[in-house]
Amino acid sequence: MSEDRLKELEQKIEYSFRNKQLLKQAVTHSSYSNEQKINKYGNYERLEFLGDAVLELVSSNYIYHENPDMTEGQMTKRRASLVCEPALSFCARQIGLEKYILLGKGEEATGGRGRDSIISDVMEAVIGAVYLDNGMAEAEAYIHRFILSDLEHKQLFYDAKTILQEEVQKENRGTLHYELVREEGPEHDKTFVVEAMVGDVKVGSGTGHSKKAAEQKAAYEALLASDIDRVQNR
Repeated sequence: MSEDRLKELEQKIEYSFRNKQLLKQAVTHSSYSNEQKINKYGNYERLEFLGDAVLELVSSNYIYHENPDMTEGQMTKRRASLVCEPALSFCARQIGLEKYILLGKGEEATGGRGRDSIISDVMEAVIGAVYLDNGMAEAEAYIHRFILSDLEHKQLFYDAKTILQEEVQKENRGTLHYELVREEGPEHDKTFVVEAMVGDVKVGSGTGHSKKAAEQKAAYEALLASDIDRVQNR
């Protein structure tokens, strides 16, 4: 990765690294390091391991202090929703992190850049890199800036399917289900288009690289559009 690209990425994440190699390592997938014959410490896997631990501590501390009435079980559920794979990839895409991932040609060709699993891993690896570069305070600031910010909006997205299901059940006006409308793209890089339905009424639609992701986006669209109110009150 060129120096210009590294600087551009630093601007995106609003943090300037003392050790630039840590940032490059954080966005390097094993397929790229193997292809370029970089040693085993040249990809993001070890940094991801560290970043995952830092993220769990920071998010746990935040939830504990912000929700004094929550039980242990409720806090565990909330943390899981904030740091799960779809949630982290959502946060990463908000800053365009996926554009900077270094992938091997094979992984690139098979749609690796769009996979939530890889994008979320890189998000955690960057946290680990920031922690190693400048300690817990900077890592915590990064997490609050990009993961624990605007939580009301993000929580709606993360829990969209559950919230929509609860809304539908309140008035018992129909059964919520999801219909696969079509699949697009080559076998290795498919995009799924799904519609959220209450009875025979479409309340939202969404696309994603997995059926689960498409369903989540369809539920989120339904909640944002408040179409569910129309269905419940018809």
